[in-house]
Amino acid sequence: MTVTEIMAQLEKLGTDSTRRILMNHGARDPVFGVKIADLKVLQKQNKIKKDYQLALDLYDTGNYDAQYLAGLIADESRMTKTDLRRWLSKANCITHCGTVVAAVTAESRYGIELAREWIAARQEAKAQTGWTTLSNLVSIKDDAELDLTELKRLLKQVTQTIHEQPNMVRYAMNGFVISTGCYISSLTDAALRAAEKIGTVAVDMGQTACKVPAAVDYIHKVQQRGTIGKKRKTARC
Repeated sequence: MTVTEIMAQLEKLGTDSTRRILMNHGARDPVFGVKIADLKVLQKQNKIKKDYQLALDLYDTGNYDAQYLAGLIADESRMTKTDLRRWLSKANCITHCGTVVAAVTAESRYGIELAREWIAARQEAKAQTGWTTLSNLVSIKDDAELDLTELKRLLKQVTQTIHEQPNMVRYAMNGFVISTGCYISSLTDAALRAAEKIGTVAVDMGQTACKVPAAVDYIHKVQQRGTIGKKRKTARC
């Protein structure tokens, strides 16, 4: 399918109610208001598999819905550092930075390199994306592929700096503590200690019902479920 054909379908699938919800979560015009479930149905019905160029072209429209779909079909094996940095800079909103961009980056060959680069950035969107990319990496990579010493150091960095960070960086750092504790069994105790030191993380979630998960409680629930260390198949959802 062409970008023009897909955009026409996206426009038909959009609803005012979903558009309002997405905008409350940070989406900016242009946005049609397509539910994620409907994006996946569109992808399946049109048999759109991983398509590097189509993903780039959809993302370049700047449309919120098209960018999300681009993330679903992106061929991570072909994404370059230039592509990923450009996606971060051209994201429709900060929400896409912490979802679409972070997920595709984590699955690419440049995940850890760009995560390190971005968490050191002063810009809120970049730093948020870096920490969320790290969260995704620990959720999908075997422990043997991860630098556990570095992750322990980053947990310490979070405890020392989280409350000084911009709004969504605090949210992403909290998510990193949770992911590390849930997906790397040898670091669960370290993550719990970090979470206890951090305490309550205050984040302004805007006009949404979203809440900041309490890291200690979240990790304990996963422990009780008996799924600590169970990895995900993909960072995308």
